[in-house]
Amino acid sequence: MKKGQIMEGVVERVDFPNKGIVRTEEGTVVVKNVFPGQTIRFAISKKRSGRAEGRLLEVLKPSAWENRTPLCSHYPACGGCTWQSMSYENQLTLKKEQVKRLLSPVLQAALQSGKGSAVDSIFEGIYRSPQEFAYRNKMEFSFGDEYKDGPLTLGLHRRGSHYDVLTADDCCLVHTDMITILCETLSFFQARQIPYYHKMTHEGILRHLLLRRAEKTGEILVCLVTAGVNRTLEKNEENFAEILQKYAAQILSLEQELEGHIVGILHMRNDSFADNVQSDETTVLYGQDYFYETLLGLRFKITPFSFFQTNSLGAEVLYGVARQYVTASEDNDAASNNTLPSPNGTDIRNSFLWNPSPKVIFDLYSGTGTIAQILSPVASKVIGVEIVEEAVEAARENARTNGLDNCTFIAGDVLKVLDEIPERPDFIVLDPPRDGIHPKALQKIIAYGAPYILYISCKPTSLARDLEMLLANGYQAERISCVDMFPQTANIETVVALSQRKPDDYIEVDLYLDELDATSAELKATYEEIKDYVLKEFGIKVSSLYISQIKRKCGLEVGPSYNHAKIDNARVPQCPPEKEEAIRAALKHFAMIKE
Repeated sequence: MKKGQIMEGVVERVDFPNKGIVRTEEGTVVVKNVFPGQTIRFAISKKRSGRAEGRLLEVLKPSAWENRTPLCSHYPACGGCTWQSMSYENQLTLKKEQVKRLLSPVLQAALQSGKGSAVDSIFEGIYRSPQEFAYRNKMEFSFGDEYKDGPLTLGLHRRGSHYDVLTADDCCLVHTDMITILCETLSFFQARQIPYYHKMTHEGILRHLLLRRAEKTGEILVCLVTAGVNRTLEKNEENFAEILQKYAAQILSLEQELEGHIVGILHMRNDSFADNVQSDETTVLYGQDYFYETLLGLRFKITPFSFFQTNSLGAEVLYGVARQYVTASEDNDAASNNTLPSPNGTDIRNSFLWNPSPKVIFDLYSGTGTIAQILSPVASKVIGVEIVEEAVEAARENARTNGLDNCTFIAGDVLKVLDEIPERPDFIVLDPPRDGIHPKALQKIIAYGAPYILYISCKPTSLARDLEMLLANGYQAERISCVDMFPQTANIETVVALSQRKPDDYIEVDLYLDELDATSAELKATYEEIKDYVLKEFGIKVSSLYISQIKRKCGLEVGPSYNHAKIDNARVPQCPPEKEEAIRAALKHFAMIKE
């Protein structure tokens, strides 16, 4: 097998996110953008370390999975959709199989060591998106051309191309309001012959059109992104500032055609060479620079770059499942205003994992605080940690808007902030970025020893990696379900509920009181109670070793193992002065030593 070699084969299966596995006489090849069962012709594009990748050239025989006619005229050329030729039921089946195939080896390894359950016994199925089409509340469209030196286009990149842009005038992923605004924007700038920004030469003006539309409120935010303009446009006598005002007026004239309503039109200047949507300077051409959306009865303020799930109705399903996983079984109304359909056809509100509602919940990677606020009714306190300060400010404002006084949001890196939080969590919710959790941060999370963890993942491969570490450190997966937030694409959200493994409920112990060697002082407080007191009062953590060292200094009896190294000649760490002072204060508090 050599690079450039043309081969044919049948796609055996498709792994997440969209990697087709093709077996040939010369080895296995990974080919993207294919379906199970297709017979394809492909060219070897990479060959290294026994792994080969191929580029799809032609589909010789279609797959039985492809059982419907795509709605979009640009499919499959457009990179926005990958699975539109499959029925939605087939999409759900394929996603479910992919997630189970990824997680099964991790869970099976834990099961073989006596520390877990097989994936089939805890996998509860996949929840469908309430909307199969027109579900996206945010879209970033690019200006460009469909071919070199062609007319101006506005839409999405051609699959596999960084340059060609197809006009998304019948995109099925967004509401028709967005299509109306896109078409009017394209027509406006075509008429004025204003050029798009060229990535290679860094010339031109038009870069992106960012649209956000709330599903529940219908509020629309229009953001035009351009390169900097410091001169009168060639072939146009109008000043660009005047053009922007006319553009805003033209977009506002669409109000009668829209189902929703425009609350803000913004112009963003982006001087970066990188091809991403950002703002070096934002000017409000009309209205405001934010809009509101509601989820599960709560109201959220969203700015152009706020993280917010792109599928509003799907987010209600996702967060409803999350809240039900942490809600007490007797609370029949806390989970959602709507009954969520179970993959097994029953109302999942009738089955919960944990009885006592958690008192303190940590929402790590909390973004704008959506999950934290949705969980707040079932907690005494929720603490959210997020590294983006703008998102933290939005979370605090949203909590005030919703009248929630038990939510606290902290700006900072999870890896560093965890050391500064004095509270001990009863429940930790993890909703990290696509790449998952940094191993050092995950170790700190595990060290908290929270009884329960809920992991919400938008990338199953990252979840599988992190799940392996969680299972190896005392946690057991109890329930797994998927929520399809991204119909017509290969992406999927996965929710995993974990609990600390516990020993057998009953063991036989022969206890002889005359063998007990415990003073009355030793019975006043356990090591865990001393640790909790020190953490609460002094904000520091102390080990059992340090506690035993100070107890011995105070003349209290301790077991011999705490003060002796397990290995000969090994160095035993000694308690620092500041921790000794805190431990002595705890011993006095529990009347184990005198003042």
